[in-house]
Amino acid sequence: MRALWGVALFVGLGTSFSGGQQSSPAPSPSPDSQQTRVKVYAVGPGVTAPELLPPIPAPIPADKCKKKVDGKVVLSVLVDATGRPRNLMFLNPLGTDLDKLALQIAAADRFKPGTHDGVAVVVGQSVEVDLQACDEQKKDDTGQKIFQLRLRSQPVQKFGTLPQSPEDAVLTAIDLPLKDSYNSVVSPHYRIGGEVSPPTPLNYVEAEFSKEAKQAKYGGVCIVSLIVDVYGRPQNVSIVRPLEYGLSEKAIEAVNKFRFKPAMKNGKPVPVRISVEVNFHLY
Repeated sequence: MRALWGVALFVGLGTSFSGGQQSSPAPSPSPDSQQTRVKVYAVGPGVTAPELLPPIPAPIPADKCKKKVDGKVVLSVLVDATGRPRNLMFLNPLGTDLDKLALQIAAADRFKPGTHDGVAVVVGQSVEVDLQACDEQKKDDTGQKIFQLRLRSQPVQKFGTLPQSPEDAVLTAIDLPLKDSYNSVVSPHYRIGGEVSPPTPLNYVEAEFSKEAKQAKYGGVCIVSLIVDVYGRPQNVSIVRPLEYGLSEKAIEAVNKFRFKPAMKNGKPVPVRISVEVNFHLY
């Protein structure tokens, strides 16, 4: 007996997500007429790669680590003509909190920009972030137990060419808070349709049966609603159609590990709300 999740990622698109309009509450992006598309170069003849400037070393506590968490996260990044990273997206996520840590590290990078025939230009690259971290248990202000990642060593970044480098793009600023929540207040988002393309899943995380559901031989389909943010991460995860015996909680646990190529609107990543079916089958 095990859980299978077959995702109908975009449940009800013909109704709740139809039309290319924003849902409420609506974001306030710049008008499309003010969004300038820029040419994106790939490293090659006449194009030099951006050069990573020495980063400020992250503080590494000397405490011993009881629970080590290591992994490599691969991202895509556009380095603009001023040497700043833009349009961070997942190429090979882990589905853990290391993904968020990798985003934060890459967002803090600064570069000597790449050039085309000696002129600074936007260059697309991949970056593999090799992380060695420690998962520590702490208490928040209310006394609740929480788990927090900290680095055990300085992260190592390796840059390469993108599998499919875009010819042009709308550059987006990076806004990554040091702390965020998967179940915070409702975020502004778009509806899928028209000029807004749906997000594309990058990984599949199988939901697990709870012990109680196994004993009761109970299964079914749980529908989960979430917002896929501009980095392809789930936000505001909530249950639309619940299941008993703790399966709703197991569905949320799995969906929080999903990673996506974000939805796009006129070449710019945008947040959208989708629904996901998590199927718990008994066999």
